[in-house]
Amino acid sequence: MSDSLVAQIRGLVSEQLGVDPAVLNAEANILEDLGADSLDVVELVMAIEEAFDIEIADEDAESMRTLGDVEKYVAERVAA
Repeated sequence: MSDSLVAQIRGLVSEQLGVDPAVLNAEANILEDLGADSLDVVELVMAIEEAFDIEIADEDAESMRTLGDVEKYVAERVAA
């Protein structure tokens, strides 16, 4: 996974959730560590879909718990 892709995802997450980019790491739990609620998650998924021109199935979105999960998912879809 490229550093630029990680940086782009983390920038998007930081902007959407209003979180300092310095606290973002692959182990950060989106709900617990980053303080997202269900509406935040929906908006984040929509922003990721738009930014990377991919579609994220509801089941896939529900299975993503950490920032690392999101980064891995996006990297796999962008590379395909």
